[in-house]
Amino acid sequence: MNAPKPLLTALREARHVVAFTGAGVSAESGLSTFRDAMTGLWSRFDPTRLATAEAFAANPELVWGWYEWRRMRVRHAEPNAAHRAIAALEAKVPATTLITQNVDDLHERAGSRSPIRLHGSLFAPRCFDCGSAHGALADPPGDFEDGSPLAPPRCAACGGFIRPGVVWFGEALPAEPMRCAFEAARACDVLLSIGTSGAVYPAADIPREARRNGAVIVEVNPNATDLDDVADFRLRGPAAEILPTLLAAAF
Repeated sequence: MNAPKPLLTALREARHVVAFTGAGVSAESGLSTFRDAMTGLWSRFDPTRLATAEAFAANPELVWGWYEWRRMRVRHAEPNAAHRAIAALEAKVPATTLITQNVDDLHERAGSRSPIRLHGSLFAPRCFDCGSAHGALADPPGDFEDGSPLAPPRCAACGGFIRPGVVWFGEALPAEPMRCAFEAARACDVLLSIGTSGAVYPAADIPREARRNGAVIVEVNPNATDLDDVADFRLRGPAAEILPTLLAAAF
């Protein structure tokens, strides 16, 4: 990939960079996206039965078992070159803010510091009733089959069921991460939109907010997305190939 010189200059001169990542980054580590027509999770599972508060209240064992299957899949996945490149960018530009829509821990395992999580984390469970944080999760029993029902742990504070620490359909995105994300978007010089379709709001407005405030917008994605109209540079291809090459050329 031959990166345009104006893009390399923008990265070298940036005082604040935002990396805004979506499911496509984790897909390159073998984790399914949600909306891909052939392999996406919602093409194979019904979100109304697995990703709503109502579903959990009606059948906590089914929902908890499915999310434990997902957590185990993440445990066996490895950060890819895109995750590592973003962590390396944080060392090159100290004022780098990572905003992710992903609920796995691959950014942290690659070395990124304190990502802003818009959709929560599979590794931050909390009580369904009182909201108390739950400690580290033990692995499911050895006879646990992929996606089979599994009883959730109980809350030490109130005895309620522990739920996955992710944002479900019908729930608002967490206010403080959203505030921090939009604040970073308004302050940055360059925003890298990586592996996200730009189709899900309000998160999809983060690159647009950066653009409205004068930032250079760089889209890294194999396909056209809803962010094509705001991107100054559109780099087509896998993030694990493009990002290391881009950063090597810039720095």
